[in-house]
Amino acid sequence: MRKFLQRLLGKWVINLSNKFGSRPNQIRIHEALTKLYDTILDEPGKRGLVFDLQPDDKFIIFSDQHKGARDYADDFALAEKNYLAALAHYHQENFHYINLGDSEELWENLMESVIKHNKATFEAEKAFILSESFTKIFGNHDLYWDNDPLAGFNLNRIYGKKIPIYEGAILRTNIADRKLNIFLTHGHQGDLQSDGNWFSKWFVSTIWAPLQSFLRINPNTPAYDNQLKTEHNSMMYSWQIEQQNTSLITGHTHQPVFASLTHLERIYLKLKRATISNNQQEIDLLNAELKKRIREGDEAPEFKQYKPGYFNSGCCCFSDGDITGIEIENGVIRLIKWSFLKKGAPERIALEEMRLAELLD
Repeated sequence: MRKFLQRLLGKWVINLSNKFGSRPNQIRIHEALTKLYDTILDEPGKRGLVFDLQPDDKFIIFSDQHKGARDYADDFALAEKNYLAALAHYHQENFHYINLGDSEELWENLMESVIKHNKATFEAEKAFILSESFTKIFGNHDLYWDNDPLAGFNLNRIYGKKIPIYEGAILRTNIADRKLNIFLTHGHQGDLQSDGNWFSKWFVSTIWAPLQSFLRINPNTPAYDNQLKTEHNSMMYSWQIEQQNTSLITGHTHQPVFASLTHLERIYLKLKRATISNNQQEIDLLNAELKKRIREGDEAPEFKQYKPGYFNSGCCCFSDGDITGIEIENGVIRLIKWSFLKKGAPERIALEEMRLAELLD
């Protein structure tokens, strides 16, 4: 039946996909990011929060869990143990958790199924709410939280209270008497499938996406297309370099980026340095990681000169169960990974880090 419907409706679906346009457009993206950024600064609390970042403040940023119904299509199932271990660690260490969107996979699943099969993760997130250290931002796969009249009711069911949902946040700090703003948002802004008026949002999340999912037709969203990931991240970066003393952290593409370079690009650079220094142990480790990335579909990057101001948290639903995120602690920003290493126990790995001061123009 599915194959018959693919033949019958495939061309129509692809034409509609082109019409609604998930493929990123730089002008549209820049305008949407600027509008949200200015709104948060001018009217804090309306579409996002402004935090005055102090030297001892600690933040953990995760995105793109895509919590599902524990069926064959649930990308989060393998990552759940890493996610729960990470949240337990960060709560114990008094981090503020910013959930950067696409936490729940509501394009492919009913809310009831997501609630039923994710009680443990919701309880782990609830611990941050009870300590007033949780900020939830919506993405394109959980637009429900921003536009459905029952969203507040279901938030109360999940967390025991109706928490506010935002489109972004800004961490504002001063370093050596210079201002630095770190702008956080999911990164789907400017995507007509996800960022249109209330009707298009409802249509896409309620009718359009489930149809695409059932037909198993790739809609070319950044999460599924490696070339589009790089293109979309490049457009996010191009917005960031136009700002003064402003960094940008997004999710959406599932492709970790640190200081404007993808993790794959950094592997190549580290491999080059290890080869020059003849560090065979490091060479072996990097080659193993490189082969893994290539097997998963990553392509060799095109190296350019980049200003280190754009970051991407990656995702919490990699096919091997790994999760990645961004830490900000003691004036340092890090790209981290939680992975099953020793005896199957989740372990935190710091992949990259740099001082926030290096993000100033």
